[in-house]
Amino acid sequence: MPLDDLDPIPADPAAPQVEAHLPPGVTRGAETLRAFRRVLANTLVANVTSSFLWFALTFWAYLETRSVMATAIIGGGFMLFTAVFGTYFGTLVDRHRKKQVMVASSTVTLVTYVLSGGLWLLLGEDRLADWGSPWFWLFAAVILVGGVVESLRNIALSTTVTLLVPEDGRDRANGLVGTVQGIAFMITSVFSGLSVGLLGMGWTLAIAIALTGASLLHLAPIAIPELDPDPDAAGSRFDVRGAISAITAVPGLVALILFSTFNNLVNGVYMALMDPYGLTLFSVELWGIVLGVTGLGFVVGGGLVARFGLGANPVRTLLLVNLGIAVLGMTFTLREWAWLYVLGLFAFMAIIPAAEASEQTILQRVVPYRTQGRVFGFAQSVEVAASPISAFMIGPIAEFALIPYMESAEGRETWRWLLGDGDARGIALVFLGAGAIMFVTVLVALVSAPYRRLSEAYAAAPPQQLEAAGTVD
Repeated sequence: MPLDDLDPIPADPAAPQVEAHLPPGVTRGAETLRAFRRVLANTLVANVTSSFLWFALTFWAYLETRSVMATAIIGGGFMLFTAVFGTYFGTLVDRHRKKQVMVASSTVTLVTYVLSGGLWLLLGEDRLADWGSPWFWLFAAVILVGGVVESLRNIALSTTVTLLVPEDGRDRANGLVGTVQGIAFMITSVFSGLSVGLLGMGWTLAIAIALTGASLLHLAPIAIPELDPDPDAAGSRFDVRGAISAITAVPGLVALILFSTFNNLVNGVYMALMDPYGLTLFSVELWGIVLGVTGLGFVVGGGLVARFGLGANPVRTLLLVNLGIAVLGMTFTLREWAWLYVLGLFAFMAIIPAAEASEQTILQRVVPYRTQGRVFGFAQSVEVAASPISAFMIGPIAEFALIPYMESAEGRETWRWLLGDGDARGIALVFLGAGAIMFVTVLVALVSAPYRRLSEAYAAAPPQQLEAAGTVD
C-alpha cells in the first residue's frame, strides 16, 4: 500500500506515491542498523568536540568576569542562534543526503574553532578576557557559531533514526542517542573544567581544534544507505510553510510543540544559572568533575530507555517525565548543600533522555519522513527560542535584583524557613519559582484535550515505508 494512503495526515496529490529513500534491495534491518551504529559512534566524537570548547568557554568567561549576566548572554546567544537557524537547517536535511549534511556541519565547526584559535594568538588572553571589550564578544561569537552549526548534525541524526531503524526499535534507538549524548557530556564536562583550570584557555582551544579534525576524519569513511532526496520537494530554503502544514495535520502536535516551548522557557532559567550556582559551591576543576559524575545520569537514563523503551504511549511518558523535572527543580537547591545539588543534578540528567527520546519517537512516527527534517528543525526553532528569552531576562534580574535581595537582612529573614542560609540563595529562589511554574503547567497538560488527541494519533499512525520501489537507473 502506498505511503500516502497510510500517513496520518492528508495525502499530498503532488507527492510521489512511494517514499523511496533506501537504495533498491536495502531494507531496514541488520545492514541499516550497522550503519546507524557507525553514525552514532561518530556522533559521540562530534558531540565531545563541540561541547568541550563550549563548556570551557562558559567556565572561562565566568571565572574571568565573575558576571552571571555575561554567562547568561553567552548561553542565551547560543540558544537564540540555534532557534533562528533551526528551520533552515531542517530544510537542508530534507534537501540533501544525511552524510553530506554531517560532513558540512563538522567542516564549518572546524573552521570556526581554527578562527577562534587565531584570535587567541593575535590578541592574547588579557584583551579577550575583558567582557566590556568587543574582542571578548567576537571571540565568544566565533565559538558560538561552531556550536550552533553542530545542531544541524543533530537534526540529521533524528531523521537518520527513522531512515535506518525499524519501527519497533526506534524508541530504544533514541535511548541510545541519549546515552551517547550523556557520555559526551560526562567526558567534556570533566575535561573542560580541568583543562581551563590546569592548562588555560589557550591549550583548551588547541585540544578542541585537534579533536574536531579527528571527528571529521572519522566521519569520512562512514556510509549511510540513502537515495538522493528531491530538492524541489523541500520547498524554499526556509520552508516554514511546509513544516507548519505537516505539524498542523497531526492532531495535538501543535500543542506538544507549544508545551515543549513553554518548558524550554522555564529551562532557560536553569541554563543561565546552573553553572554560577555550581561554581559558588565548587572550584572550577571540581565543578567540572561534578558535572562529569552527574553526567552519568544521562548514560543511566538513556540506557534505561534503550533497554525498556518508552511504553505504549510516549506522549504520556513525556508529560510524566516533565512532572519529575519540575519536582526536582523545586527541591534540589532548598538548602545550600553540595550533596543535595549533586544528587539533584544526577536525577535531573537521568530523566532528560526519556523526555527527549519521547518527543523524538512521537515525531518519527506521526510525521512523514519526507518532511521530518523541516519539522524537527521548526520544532527546534520554536522550542529553543524560548530559552534565550528567559536566559537574557533572568541574568540581569538575578544579578541586580534577586541576588542582592536575598543577601539583604530582609531577604534572608523572609526566606530562611524555606531556603535556609548560604551565598547563592537568590539563585535558589529562582530555581524554586521556575520549578513550581513547570509543575502546574504539566498538571494542566495531563488533563487537556490535545494530550488525548495526540495519544490517539500516535496509536493510529502506521509504519513509515522507506524502501525503494523498483530499480534506480
